[in-house]
This record gives sequence, structure tokens and C-alpha cells, in this order.
Amino acid sequence: MSFAKITAGISDWTMCAMMWALQRRHRLPPGSKEAFERYVAEHSGITRHEYFHAAPMIEADYCLTLRQQTAIRWISPIWTGHLENNRVHVDYFLGRGGPSAPTVLMLHALMSASDFGYRRWAADFNARGWNACFIHLPYHYSRKPLGKRNGELAITSNCVRTAEGLRQGVCELRQLMALLRAEGCQEFGLWATSYGGWIGALLASVERDFRFLALMAPIVDVTHAIWESPAAWALRPELVRHGIERELIEEHFAHVSPLHAPPLDPAERALLFAGEYDHVVPAHTIARLHAAWPDARLHSVAQGHFGYRMMRTAWAELIASGALERLK
Repeated sequence: MSFAKITAGISDWTMCAMMWALQRRHRLPPGSKEAFERYVAEHSGITRHEYFHAAPMIEADYCLTLRQQTAIRWISPIWTGHLENNRVHVDYFLGRGGPSAPTVLMLHALMSASDFGYRRWAADFNARGWNACFIHLPYHYSRKPLGKRNGELAITSNCVRTAEGLRQGVCELRQLMALLRAEGCQEFGLWATSYGGWIGALLASVERDFRFLALMAPIVDVTHAIWESPAAWALRPELVRHGIERELIEEHFAHVSPLHAPPLDPAERALLFAGEYDHVVPAHTIARLHAAWPDARLHSVAQGHFGYRMMRTAWAELIASGALERLK
């Protein structure tokens, strides 16, 4: 057994144990099954585009031209029970091409604890003539409720909250893209990992104008993520205890499963990266997305779910393919 495989296993199982400890803090109240049944029924008659509707921004606060880095903030179009989570925050890094230059949307992993690495990647994109946006995804960073860990509430046994978090992420990104288009930006890129990859894959099913989609170990097989992944150890007993079965959750897949909708524009360059030793999002689940997205390119990387080699591999692939070269 290789050293990389051993260290990947230790890292993945350690993180899964931490997730188990956090998820155990969130028990479902009586009536949770009925609440989710109502939620599924309420949205069953609408399309994915309607579900992820991008309403105009409310209370937008931003200035894209005065400094190299600025914060873009506005009220989320999807209201939740946590006030901190209802205000969107995006860190915008302006490159030398101004607001009209291509812009990469950087979507972090579940429970991401530091934006240090993403700031470095933003600088690399800036050096290539791209602007960069680091998005605080629901329940993370500035949106973390008081007393909670980063991302602790993003994926739990509360299916309504989990679905609404995904919906928030996609709707907010659509609003951000509309804002950037109004500033002259016509091309985008997607740099997304794990939970961010899940949201990014859903975004690609309702938006176009992407130069590239780099999805690194994205959560795409929702059935596996809930019922088989070690990251959901504490989640499954709660679902079973309340009678929330697979079939009920699968009724909502038309909206939240990347396997159920390819990119809106099949001509866009989609790059999928799978970890050979990934226990959280096994390579075979990424292969399923590759089968559903036949125009995508699949790359295997010798790492687990948690690691940095995949991002370096993705960057090298973008450079080699010419995806970062300005076309307009």
C-alpha cells in the first residue's frame, strides 16, 4: 500500500469522525418527515430554472472599480431561520483587465476553515488576466451562525435546510453573474471543490458563458452521499428514526442532483477530477457524472478527499488546455 493511500485514508477518516461528532448535535424534531414531504410537494411542479430563480439583488453593497479587492454584499433571495446566513458575502479580486475581464467563481469545500489558499489562487488567476470571486457559501465564513462551526449546518439530517442551502448557493451565484454581466463581464470560469462542486454543477445546469468548469471531487451522487458515504454516519440514523426514506428524498432529485441535468451549454469545457483514494466522494461516483456529462473530461488524482494535489493538477490542466487565455 502506498504512502499516499495511507495518509489519504487517515485524513479522510479523521475528517469524517469530526463530521460525525458535529452532526450528532443536530437531532430532528417531531414532524420533520411531514415538513420535508410538504417541501417536496411544494416544488414538484416547477422546473429547475424556476427553483433556482435569480431575483434582482436586494440591498447590494459593492464597488468593483476603486480597489483591487472589494466585498460584494447583498440580501439572499432565499430566507432561512439563521439571520447570519441570509446576507451573501463575496470577496472580489480585480485583475488588470478591469471588471469586464473573464471572472472565475471559486466555490469552497464543506466546512472549509480558511480562505488563505483561495486568496493565493485568486492572485494566480489575476496574474493570468482573470478576475476572481471567492464566495462565502451558505453557513460558512461570514454566514456562520453564532456558536456553530464553519459549514456545520450546510448538510445535516434536516433535509429542508440542506436543500434550501443548495438552492441559496445557486440562486445567489446567478445573481452575482447577472451583476458581473452588467459590469461588462461576458465569460466565467468555475473553480469548485466538494460541496462547492455540488453547487457549481447545479449552477452549470441553469447558466451558460463558462469558459471552463473545474469540478474537484464534487458531491454529485446524492444517494451515495446520504446513504453510503462515511461523512453521513450520524445523518442516516436520524433519517431512519423519522421514517425519511430514500424514495422521498429521490423525489427532489430533479432539482438538486447533478446527475439529473447536464450543463446548459454542452460546448463548455467541463473538467472532472476524482481522488483515487477518496472515501467521501469515491471515484466511481465522479465516473457516474462523467457518463451523464459525456462531453466532460475525467481526470484521476492520487489523493483522498482532503488534499491539495487535485487543485495543482486542475491548474496545470487549465494552463495546458489554454482555457485561461483571453479570447475576447
